[in-house]
Amino acid sequence: MSGDALSQDPAELRRRIDTTKAHPARVYDVFLGGKDHYPADRAAAAAGLAANPRGYLDVRHNRDFLRRAVTTLAAQDGIRQFLDIGTGLPTGENVHQIAQRINTDSRVVYVDNDPVVLAHARALLTSGPEGRTDYIDADLKNPAHILEQAAKTLDFDQPIALCLVAILHFVEDAEAYGIVRELVAALPSGSRLVLSHLTEDLNPENIRAVQRTYTERGFTFVLRSRADVERFFTDNGLQPADPGVVPVHHWRPDHAAPVPEQPEASYLAALEDIEKVRYADINDVTDADINVYAAVGGKA
Repeated sequence: MSGDALSQDPAELRRRIDTTKAHPARVYDVFLGGKDHYPADRAAAAAGLAANPRGYLDVRHNRDFLRRAVTTLAAQDGIRQFLDIGTGLPTGENVHQIAQRINTDSRVVYVDNDPVVLAHARALLTSGPEGRTDYIDADLKNPAHILEQAAKTLDFDQPIALCLVAILHFVEDAEAYGIVRELVAALPSGSRLVLSHLTEDLNPENIRAVQRTYTERGFTFVLRSRADVERFFTDNGLQPADPGVVPVHHWRPDHAAPVPEQPEASYLAALEDIEKVRYADINDVTDADINVYAAVGGKA
């Protein structure tokens, strides 16, 4: 276990937390059934769900894509290093748990800049004895700092999987493509880019309604087309692996998304809609539900 970020003064962390404004990592936590959020985050999630009642499927299938991608890279491609930027709060199985179950010596570095995530980072640093995990308190918009700190844990002479999962739609075009270019340029041959991104290509009415609820709360929220998402790969000389850039639930589906344990029917009926989503079975997804593209590309 590592992580200099964990040595930060808890009082300083508390001062950094603005509970009056929603944060993407904490809104995501609401949809995943977590507990580490505030009323502003819950209100943002509830507004998003009201705008798109099946919108929780975007979040949950995005998370399930990460499970499948990490499993594929670790089991089939032998990738043993992962740099996960925009980690979010610990929930379900995290990258190191998946990767180290397959290859016990896997190394994983998590990156986020939300102080609430940092406060819970110890849960992300429970590495197996043969592997290693670390946490970097940093902003995606400072890739040089991320790379400098990640090099303390990861070997940049060996392949690394860079995970940018549901993070780039919070970054404007002027910055997003340059950030990815700088990160990918630092990766050695044989590395991978794991990426997912919101789009209005698939079901525009639903996702535009969600976009309005979040931009009203001050979020940057950029919906990119399939061609725009492909650019993150092609501009950097990366070849998306089969099946390419596709709706997230079509990326090598294994139909093994975890099904939450169901509570008593009376208890479920009494819950607010935003609380019910944690118990939803996402295996009933249809193309009309999804607004996320996903892909994995390799660096020659």
